[in-house]
Amino acid sequence: MTSQLLKQSRRVGLTLALTVLAASAWAQSPAPAADGHENKGKILYYRNPMGLPDTSPTPKTDTMGMDYVPVYESDVKDNVDMVRLSADRIQKLGVRTEPVQRRNLAQPIHAVGTIQIDETRQTVIAPRFDGWVEKLAVNAAGQKVRKGDALLDCYSPQLVQIENEYLVSRSILTASPKGKAQDDGPLPNGSLEKLRALGVPDDELERLQRERTINVHMKLRAPADGTVMEKPVVEGMKFSAGDVLYRIAALDNVWMIASIFEQDMSRVAVGQSVKMTINAYPGKTFEGKIGFIYPDINKDTRTARARIDLPNPDDSLRVDMYGEATIEVAEGADVLTVPVPAVLNSGERQAVLVDLGEGRFRPQSVTIGKRGGDYIEIIDGLKEGDRIVTSANFLIDSESNLRAALQGFSASGSQP
Repeated sequence: MTSQLLKQSRRVGLTLALTVLAASAWAQSPAPAADGHENKGKILYYRNPMGLPDTSPTPKTDTMGMDYVPVYESDVKDNVDMVRLSADRIQKLGVRTEPVQRRNLAQPIHAVGTIQIDETRQTVIAPRFDGWVEKLAVNAAGQKVRKGDALLDCYSPQLVQIENEYLVSRSILTASPKGKAQDDGPLPNGSLEKLRALGVPDDELERLQRERTINVHMKLRAPADGTVMEKPVVEGMKFSAGDVLYRIAALDNVWMIASIFEQDMSRVAVGQSVKMTINAYPGKTFEGKIGFIYPDINKDTRTARARIDLPNPDDSLRVDMYGEATIEVAEGADVLTVPVPAVLNSGERQAVLVDLGEGRFRPQSVTIGKRGGDYIEIIDGLKEGDRIVTSANFLIDSESNLRAALQGFSASGSQP
């Protein structure tokens, strides 16, 4: 009986010893993390779940009852400019990347403008003598005229007096003993030169010499083909030398004065081909060439003016019509480019996010150049083949406190 009790007590003691030893070993081993982050190392701090710039050294909840998210050692690299995101967060944010490539940024330039008269093909009827309008042959603006067509009949005492002087001087010479030998003497020729200086056409001078009669009703004729744009003259009015009676313009060729943004001026040159669309003619395209670039810049709109020469054989283009111009730019050299949305612009500095792989991103300062379509030139800061983030840039900023990294990067980048 005594031996059985002794054996039983020994078994209980051994069991108790083993239990104590197992408990001691379990207490000395690290407890597994309940959230599945046992391999991420020590928790450094807790960040706001909504991406706000608020952290806490201990677990807490925000005003909406959401738990702050732990940030582990493996989530932060020694480089303060580096940001790391999990594959799950990258997928949820919709992060897209694209390699830096060389492209040709020779994109067409778009401008707007209005149709104007070709200033080199305008003429005015402004007599060099005084007179009165007796009859109008062209009595309305908009009428088309041909060179030599009669515009009006006028009476000028000044012309009548000079023609009379010519006839008197000629009759005196004709009646002289030498007769017709003096028919073209200095006095008649002087009168003819006066008439020619006052704008009397050669055919009228020939008529005067041939018929030897005074023409009281002088006709003023169109000096060129065109359309009457202005007609301030009316029948019966008196006019003085230099008064504009008609303004005529040839409209078979017109100008479009296009406004071009200042940053596009380096790509515009005389002779470039232009295609235009006019609001009044949807679907119809007009073609022309740049004939002149004006030397000034509008200080309010920061635009320059280019004169585009446009054929207008059917007179469909009318003055002050509004249209859009597409200027064909010659192909240029390939340059390093990134999509426009990839550039984070703070106003003073431009940067992109470089994808380093494995969820790591680094802000990189860049120097940008010209823009063409959806891409922008990178002058410095990247090399061909670098992968950069093209979407969700600002979401990464919110998710990973990238703003602080950019500030540190900006400070370091400002050092000489």
